[in-house]
Amino acid sequence: MLQFFTGSQFTTSMELGLLYGLVALALYISFGLLKIADLSTDGCFTLGCAVGASMTVAGHPFLALPAAMAAGILSGYVTAFLQTRLGVESILAGIIVNTGLYTINFLAMGSSSNLNIFGSDTIFSLAKGVSSAGWYRKLFTLIILLCIVLVICFILHWFLNTTLGLSIRATGDNENMVRASSVNPAFTITVGLCISSALTALSGALLAQYQKSCDINFGTGQVTIALASLMIGETLVRRGSIFKRTIGVILGSCLYRLIVAIAMKFNMPAEFLKLASALIVTAAIVIPYIKDKAAFYRRRMSRGNLAGK
Repeated sequence: MLQFFTGSQFTTSMELGLLYGLVALALYISFGLLKIADLSTDGCFTLGCAVGASMTVAGHPFLALPAAMAAGILSGYVTAFLQTRLGVESILAGIIVNTGLYTINFLAMGSSSNLNIFGSDTIFSLAKGVSSAGWYRKLFTLIILLCIVLVICFILHWFLNTTLGLSIRATGDNENMVRASSVNPAFTITVGLCISSALTALSGALLAQYQKSCDINFGTGQVTIALASLMIGETLVRRGSIFKRTIGVILGSCLYRLIVAIAMKFNMPAEFLKLASALIVTAAIVIPYIKDKAAFYRRRMSRGNLAGK
């Protein structure tokens, strides 16, 4: 199977794995830690893409990234506000925000359903001119994305081990305990969702500069893809520090992209990729469950055999 992962195809798979891995990290915070199913991910991804593309066309490729993250933070805040202040269920709040973002994304792209940024400088095109070495010109995009992802992982590792970060993690485990500890769970949920949405929007902005275009439908299915990556990553790294687990999520995203590359090699129609994603998510969830059940029954049989003796 190694023949599928050679040359530019392997590099492209890794680049997309790192890029979409940021959405998987966002889902790790909202779904993995806070236990909140944030369905605004699709719209937030397109929001980051739209804001990033618009800022890039305006001649600010570097400013496009924090601008997209700021837009993502606003999206996350609205989602959290609906949940924590207005009593809207998390799933319904995500659907409401996702629906509203469609119009906002349309306006962010100049009342157009797509926006091309060909001819505009991006962080990737600017970085390409740093060196004329052959190996660098082949791998500069991968290097940039790897650096960004590693920085994000280090920041998350540091933040989630601070007092506020530990409170966010505790909120997902036991909200009542957090409230009893004089910590406002509404605040921790809001911070968590804002960080999650910022990462999602950052991924969208990077994709816009990576593909030099933005489309209103870019975010469709991002929840499923990110969930598949998250589940694969948690299967690979089930225990360990926050840094190790975030790296596991990124590895899961890269592995998912390699699986998609294999599927494309076998000429799988694009329409079947969504079904493949659903099957991957199912397998990633079911396999650890089956392993745990098998281990439980083995222990029970072993105790039964000992009792019989």
